[in-house]
Amino acid sequence: MYDNKHIAIIGYSGHSLVVLDAANEAGIVIPYYCEREEKTFNPFNLKYLGDESSEYFDWDIADKFIIGIGDNQLRKKIANFILSKNKQLYTVVHPLAHISSMSKVGIGNFFAANSTLNTFAEVANNCILNTACVVEHECIISNHVHIGPGAILAGHVTIGESSFIGANSVVKQGVTIGENVVVGAGSVVLQNIPNNEIWVGNPAKKIK
Repeated sequence: MYDNKHIAIIGYSGHSLVVLDAANEAGIVIPYYCEREEKTFNPFNLKYLGDESSEYFDWDIADKFIIGIGDNQLRKKIANFILSKNKQLYTVVHPLAHISSMSKVGIGNFFAANSTLNTFAEVANNCILNTACVVEHECIISNHVHIGPGAILAGHVTIGESSFIGANSVVKQGVTIGENVVVGAGSVVLQNIPNNEIWVGNPAKKIK
């Protein structure tokens, strides 16, 4: 059973709404949220705790945190901050996600509806596997990665830290993608990509 009492989500718009819906489907009750300002739109009836970056934030209320933010760099910064406060990063798995029992999963991840993590694949920490994406056998996903909706990583693909794989993109088997890479939506990646580059198209080519 989930211990719901001390869980808070950071962020309360956009991606966080998908995370909260998945949590509801999984029977996880999240009582609290953190934001810079209190939201007037509160569809999940959460209690506002304040801004977690404020010096006045009460860290005694929650000990588990979900980061409901899609941006990799911001999510990385917040994750490191949460861990520095000796708090836990909490994983949410939608009931319709498939995670192989022979895969390896770290902390603070989000698995959306119909996402698939197959045999001997590895997902590190603070990653997003968004709706209906497929991470095939023996792929390695580093920290703070976001795999967009409908993206497909064929077997033995490696994704470096803080990289983003856009919606409905395809990465060929055996390809290695470096750190801080952006692969545009609908791209087909057929070759390795170095760190800190943006690739788009079919076949994908560097644009920056």
